[in-house]
Amino acid sequence: MHMIDTPSPAAFSPRVEELLDTMTVAEKAGALLVARVTMNPDGTPWEGADAESPFGFTPTTELLLERHVGALTLMNIPGVEELARWGEAIRATAARTRLGIPVAVGSDPTHGRGRNGQVSQSGAGFSTVTEPVGLAATWDAGLVEEVARMMAGELRAAGIHLALHPMADLATEPRWARVAGTFGEDPGHAAAMTRAFVRGLQSGGAHERVLATAKHFPGGGPQRGGADAHFEHGAHTVYPGGRFDEHLVPFAAAIDEGVAMMMPAYAAPLGLDHDEVGFAFQRGIVTDLLRGRLGFDGVVVTDFNVVTGMRLPRLGIELPVRAWGLLHLPPVERVARLFDAGVDQLGGEDDPTLVLEAVDRGLVTEERLDASVRRVLRDKERLGLLDDPSAGAVGPVTVRERVATARHTALARRAQAASVVALTGRPVRLGRGVRVYAEGVDPGVLAGYAEPVDTVDDADLAILRLAAPFDHHPDGSLEAAFHSGSLEFPEETVRHVERIAASVPVVVDVFLERAAVLTPIAAIPDVTLLGTFGVDDGVLLDAVSGRAAVSGRLPFDLPRSDAAVAEAREDTPFDTADPLFRFGYGLRWSART
Repeated sequence: MHMIDTPSPAAFSPRVEELLDTMTVAEKAGALLVARVTMNPDGTPWEGADAESPFGFTPTTELLLERHVGALTLMNIPGVEELARWGEAIRATAARTRLGIPVAVGSDPTHGRGRNGQVSQSGAGFSTVTEPVGLAATWDAGLVEEVARMMAGELRAAGIHLALHPMADLATEPRWARVAGTFGEDPGHAAAMTRAFVRGLQSGGAHERVLATAKHFPGGGPQRGGADAHFEHGAHTVYPGGRFDEHLVPFAAAIDEGVAMMMPAYAAPLGLDHDEVGFAFQRGIVTDLLRGRLGFDGVVVTDFNVVTGMRLPRLGIELPVRAWGLLHLPPVERVARLFDAGVDQLGGEDDPTLVLEAVDRGLVTEERLDASVRRVLRDKERLGLLDDPSAGAVGPVTVRERVATARHTALARRAQAASVVALTGRPVRLGRGVRVYAEGVDPGVLAGYAEPVDTVDDADLAILRLAAPFDHHPDGSLEAAFHSGSLEFPEETVRHVERIAASVPVVVDVFLERAAVLTPIAAIPDVTLLGTFGVDDGVLLDAVSGRAAVSGRLPFDLPRSDAAVAEAREDTPFDTADPLFRFGYGLRWSART
């Protein structure tokens, strides 16, 4: 067991030290857990098997009153009013604990397009922006900061304090399922976007900011073969190009900006001078590199379920233990190794028993727990929660006055518009009398721009919205929500576009949640081709019709083929041979007056 370097108690406020001195070992252990929770559809906390939760987690009252859990992460958000109602109940329960220490509430991204119970909670009524990689496509750090500040205000109003993002990973492996959450492929550009995003989330007053979590340190992008580290076949990052240090660049920018929290990656590295075990378990990564070399002194929270797994009986699935390289260790020894590495909080864990057992067995000292509890309490103080547990939050009746307001939705739409990338062609004419056949576009929205028709034979123009290709997994499997694998469109999709293009001019928009292979579609004559990252139909129609300027630029290369991707090195930016469109490419269309 190593000694952990930590600032002296004098570096923390008297309030933090006073609370720490009054806490029992059990309360300290609970403070270092970040438990998954769910709420009922009406916003009441889930409290047992007779309630309506689809998940079946530990009842919330038990977590707070009996297990002393200090932080919660939501796995479902029915809506912002329900979230505000749930928050009121949670705060009232936390106030009943012996010391009344407020609970901190965290969430994965809520303002994007993706909804995946493992990594995002979008679609709950917050202002809808583009995916983070779309913010990178704006190439406008000021806009990114403004958007992040808006996000922070909405989250605090709804009672969320901790943002379990941004992803500071580099998108150097196009097949990876998490590209949409990154700021792209280039280290410098991603660093600038990460810095702006962190500044926006954290720059408000104590009652306005949320604390950001940069992840997945030291870079989750170079996944072997593009497989995701949530699954054992994706357990490793690889470094055939020797580019490990380039992946640190966005994290260093986040640290320089004062990011509050860091989350190590699940993956176990291959080809480095480090153990082939998950990054969170490595002292050389967490203490020596992150804290020592890069100077980070915030909270390090593990990604979820690196100690124990979780059964979700109502969904018929099981979340595996993701302690890659250490699955053979007993859970208590994983806990000991995490704290020895320098971790502060255990993500996805809701039972302090293992932490207390580690202390009882002498594997972890109470002094070591104190070092981490200080950091956790300091963050609650930074959020104003120690003075007012309701700081920043409003009730369910008034939350709509602070979330998805006219000003916020206008900003979100502006960010969406700035992210649109024109790849080929030119704007098309829309208007009264122009008959448009569309796929993937709401007919009601299209009717405000042109005359929708049901068949290509009746059309003057076709507009097709396509999703980037991915390998499909069985419905109900955890991996079904992670879009990875091939980047090439099925032949039938290409032939479908060709048949339509043989009859009428075609606009094709591709949702680039990953760097799709657009080679066969770009080769179709007279196709106007755009790449977007999660934009409303109206934003797209404004762009293709010339009502709005188009200025977005690619945040990554678009490869020419799957073969080129397979031959590239996972850790090396811009390593696919002869890409179809390069990083930074984008036609500029002026708005028609």
